[in-house]
Amino acid sequence: MSLDTGLGIANSGLAAISQQFALISQNVANASTPSYAAESSSLSSKSAGGIGSGVASAPATLNIDHAVQSALVSSMGAASYQATIANAMNGLDQVMGTPGQGNDLSSLTANLQSSFTALLNDPSNAAQQNAVISAAQGLTGQINNIAMSIGSARQAAQDQMSASLTTLNTSLTQIGTLNTQIIALNKQGLSTADLQNQRNGLVQTVAQLTGAKSISAPNGAISLYTAQGLQLPTTGASLQILPSAIGASDSYPGTIPAITLNGQDVTAGLGGGSIGAAISLRDQILPAQQASLDSFAQTVASRFAAQGLTLFSDPTGAIPSTASMTGFANAITVNPTVTANPALVRDGTNAVVASATGATAFTPNPPGGPAGFSTLIDRIINFSLGNQVQAGVPQPPAPTTGLGPVGTITLPYPGDATIGNLATSVVASEAATSAAAQAASTQAGQTQSALQTQATQTSGVSIDQQMGTLVSLQNAYAANAKVVGIAQQMMQTMEAMIS
Repeated sequence: MSLDTGLGIANSGLAAISQQFALISQNVANASTPSYAAESSSLSSKSAGGIGSGVASAPATLNIDHAVQSALVSSMGAASYQATIANAMNGLDQVMGTPGQGNDLSSLTANLQSSFTALLNDPSNAAQQNAVISAAQGLTGQINNIAMSIGSARQAAQDQMSASLTTLNTSLTQIGTLNTQIIALNKQGLSTADLQNQRNGLVQTVAQLTGAKSISAPNGAISLYTAQGLQLPTTGASLQILPSAIGASDSYPGTIPAITLNGQDVTAGLGGGSIGAAISLRDQILPAQQASLDSFAQTVASRFAAQGLTLFSDPTGAIPSTASMTGFANAITVNPTVTANPALVRDGTNAVVASATGATAFTPNPPGGPAGFSTLIDRIINFSLGNQVQAGVPQPPAPTTGLGPVGTITLPYPGDATIGNLATSVVASEAATSAAAQAASTQAGQTQSALQTQATQTSGVSIDQQMGTLVSLQNAYAANAKVVGIAQQMMQTMEAMIS
């Protein structure tokens, strides 16, 4: 072996080791990046005519377990979906009140019943009459608060959806750019590891937003598809949605704008991730809570009016029919006529015509009538707040089917109950939905955490391993450097001999 050949071999070794050092440095710097997969480059010997001529370093590749990575990406979409729903329901929990603490619907309904019972002992007592008004206002105020919170949560879901689409479009465009760069480098036989790591991080972002999975092409590019079969655009078009203010009666499809792609409605194709959760909250979960509250509000108002006291109404004094009650929980109030004349809680506001399936006949106490008039109060306590509309005739059940903006909601509890029991059902139904959401979110989060740990172990950066490789490379670098040093000494000796 000539001196030049030995020097060339040593120099190639130093160059290859320098590349390895650069990879280790990059790996260590990204050790805490969740989506980063360790990069490595294999070394191979070169020869010419059967004689060794140096060392070659192959293009860097990712040390990645594709099966684990695929499962991790899928779990991210599921965890994001469940967490979004759980967070929204947790916010609603806060306003529903704590059973037995006086601020929940059941306690407030019981307070109203107690106020009528107290009034029965002295129907002419103005303080007791005002106490009834106050208890009724407490109930309607809480109904309004819950309805407002439901509406705010729906609007938040809509706004979150719009913001998420902006993030999604940006991520998809970046993936498209990386696809183009990866294809070009593959054609040149160069490493695409760095670009793949960047793209993998973006794929995780897209998964969290939509639950989409990637499909690889032979040229190195990827395509992204949701579980519903929608291909997400990485070039050209973007997903769009118009800004919208969401009211209780708004619905999709209908008055709420669709998510579109090239002018086509693709809302149904986005059922996963945080965007899918926002759609579910806006169009299903929260409207069901609104329908439950509307049904309760309409039933309370109707059962009181049926006995001769329109205590609850909208601000105009009207009570909507079951067919038009969507949003009534937002508007229900103590009838302004009764508020202006508290004695009406004793006297009554409207006559009742006897019915075999409804209430018995009732005539309000006329002006100047008996101060101790208790007929109406008896009817309220025994029938409006009871399970019968008259002795032996059950109350008409609260509406539980065909509810919501488009009439598709069915409540998960029966309507043939007292107002007090219905109040309990409204609160319990929301609590059950929330508890299920919290449990699903916890489980999905644990699954993601376990898969993240597995991915880190199989594809992530091991500092110990990188340090071990670094020590080996340092030894190899020192050996190659020594060869170069010896070659330089030999060259100097030869030059001295010649001169």
